[in-house]
Amino acid sequence: MTNFTSLTEVCNAVSAFIQRCTDDPHAAGFDELALGLFAFQFARNAPYANLCRAENLTPETVANWRDIPTVQTRAFKSLDLTVLPEADRETLFRSSGTTQADRSRHFHCAKTLAVYHTSLWPWFVGHLVDESANRLLFLFPDLDQAPESSLVHMMDTAAKRLAKRECCFAADGQWQIDSQVAVDFLHDCATQNEPVTILGTAFSFVHLLDHLNADAMDFQLPSSSAAMETGGYKGRSREMPKAELHRAITAKLGVPSSRIICEYGMCELSSQAYDGKLGQANAAPRLFRFPPWARARVVSPETLADVELGQSGLLQVVDLANAGSALSLQTEDLAKRHADGFELLGRAELAESRGCSLMNLSHD
Repeated sequence: MTNFTSLTEVCNAVSAFIQRCTDDPHAAGFDELALGLFAFQFARNAPYANLCRAENLTPETVANWRDIPTVQTRAFKSLDLTVLPEADRETLFRSSGTTQADRSRHFHCAKTLAVYHTSLWPWFVGHLVDESANRLLFLFPDLDQAPESSLVHMMDTAAKRLAKRECCFAADGQWQIDSQVAVDFLHDCATQNEPVTILGTAFSFVHLLDHLNADAMDFQLPSSSAAMETGGYKGRSREMPKAELHRAITAKLGVPSSRIICEYGMCELSSQAYDGKLGQANAAPRLFRFPPWARARVVSPETLADVELGQSGLLQVVDLANAGSALSLQTEDLAKRHADGFELLGRAELAESRGCSLMNLSHD
């Protein structure tokens, strides 16, 4: 196990590991780094340490990354799960929600935010950027209008990294689509025969598609156009089954299903999973995969042990890029375990899993 004495050491080690994994996805060292990061967070994140002690799990007793105690994502709504003192909490990511009380909080400083960028970029490029010099239509607000959204921060990063490509942000701070701005941008792409990648939440795509339907309009976007769809509906639009939504994107925008990629992420995580890559055959079922510096498990809600291949359970993620918070998270999502990824099945409506009770957490 690596013994870390400062956050700078942690962030440098995690960033170096991510860079090694970008060159070699099978690079060794995940377990050792995860255990060292767990010990560091245990010593500096009091709410997390309280949970661990309640389960009799400490750096002295945990010898494998799979045994690192998990934190339920909803714990981020009420507790400051961070190693950062208040004075160093320079950036705050909040989850979507209707009130402050039901929004998770993930704190960052410049060092941990740099790790976040180091994590998101190579996996984004590997799945959503190919040889086509696509324009970019973001069905998102810009960063100035939604500075606490990790997803908007991610889109802002992509726009800046791909600055040579023409881009358009077509939503306001309330996430309302400016349909005319989006339609004008798409019309220009079509008439200039320049491919476009459209990035948006599921509800944003529904809003755009409903606008096209209302005006009896559709596009046959240029070849190599693509779409990235993410997130749920959050009560912001009517809901559509994913397959139906993707068929509508193909029918109304001309983007083939093979070039519609889904992203899975959350404000409590610093790494993202995708269910396909542009330019590759994406066989059904489409399986999500995290980068090699994050590990996904599908576990039994009763025992928290890995389920067998082909079985369903709760999705757990151990994310080394969560350098400043808690690296092992218990999501509220159901998934099916496959040999090379996981299949998302929806939200879980289950009793609290053993070992994850929020009653064990406190601010002390």
